[in-house]
Amino acid sequence: MTDSSEDKTATAVDEPAAAGSRPPSAFLEVRDLKVHFPSDDGVVKSVDGLTFSLEKGKTLGIVGESGSGKSVTSLAVMGLHRASRQQRSKVNMSGEIWLDGKELVSADPDEVRRLRGREMAMIFQDPLSALHPFYTVGQQIVEAYRVHNNVDKKTARKRAIEMLDRVGIPQPDKRVDDHPHQFSGGMRQRAMIAMALVNNPELLIADEPTTALDVTVQAQILDLIRDLQKEFGSAVIIITHDLGVVAELADDLLVMYGGRCVERGPADKVFYRPQHPYTWGLLGSMPRIDRDQTERLIPVKGSPPSLINVPSGCAFNPRCPYADVPKDNLTRTVRPELREADGGHFSACHMSQEERERIWTEEIAPKL
Repeated sequence: MTDSSEDKTATAVDEPAAAGSRPPSAFLEVRDLKVHFPSDDGVVKSVDGLTFSLEKGKTLGIVGESGSGKSVTSLAVMGLHRASRQQRSKVNMSGEIWLDGKELVSADPDEVRRLRGREMAMIFQDPLSALHPFYTVGQQIVEAYRVHNNVDKKTARKRAIEMLDRVGIPQPDKRVDDHPHQFSGGMRQRAMIAMALVNNPELLIADEPTTALDVTVQAQILDLIRDLQKEFGSAVIIITHDLGVVAELADDLLVMYGGRCVERGPADKVFYRPQHPYTWGLLGSMPRIDRDQTERLIPVKGSPPSLINVPSGCAFNPRCPYADVPKDNLTRTVRPELREADGGHFSACHMSQEERERIWTEEIAPKL
């Protein structure tokens, strides 16, 4: 990948669209993605009909509680659910994932493996587990580079030192020979970012990249991801359960609950005019530093649903304080579909837009 402006879009299509489907219009398009895991207790519907798109140079934030399907979605895009024959026998995947004109769900796993690391890369949430303890950090970055580039070890080592320096590792020519346990938590995360970006991928997925880091280091890592995105023009997906992490980083937000999207749209609209009660709950449980906090934070009552026995109707209905607003018990019997509220802002809720606007303005916003 070469440096490009942020508004550059992908136009190359290497293969025709799958039969019966329209060609992709965005760099990354996920269409009706379903990832189900059969188990002795039943089918775990980790992702159950997810659709979204992302352009180059843009950042998508995927937020939701643990167990909402965020990480499973990212692993599906990376093709890691079907990386081996044993894994393929334990997962049922359907839908479409288009990356720069290539459809990945139906593609040969070896072809997806060749794309992984070169055209798409991932920063995992626990770098100590993701990095191999036996090999030095430099050896692991060198391997990631040589898999996709026909270069000798000396050239690859020079590239590894260059990337460690780029992500802010002090004395990179010396630290390149250190093992992961010799790095601090923040430095390990920086090393993971260096490894992910060593081949200049066009799609970068960051799965909770600031987990277990202190607040100061969190800010540094997020600033680093933003700066590198501007430099390389990559499309970025930030996955987190913390709305504060993506508040200033994401161009668009996708809110997941129970394996499905309940709200998506431009970040400013989702933050300032949210349309779904679950999003209201996430915002209410987020501390504010721009005003005096005189009352306790408002938690989302209850627990996330079982993905084996997802509640009928709206999956959020057992925890929703407004479940009885729609008439005829609609919330508990009919699953709501995403409907557009305005200007690319979608929500899956049975309440009318007028009811949601009134509740947000009169009841929710004054408490935040």
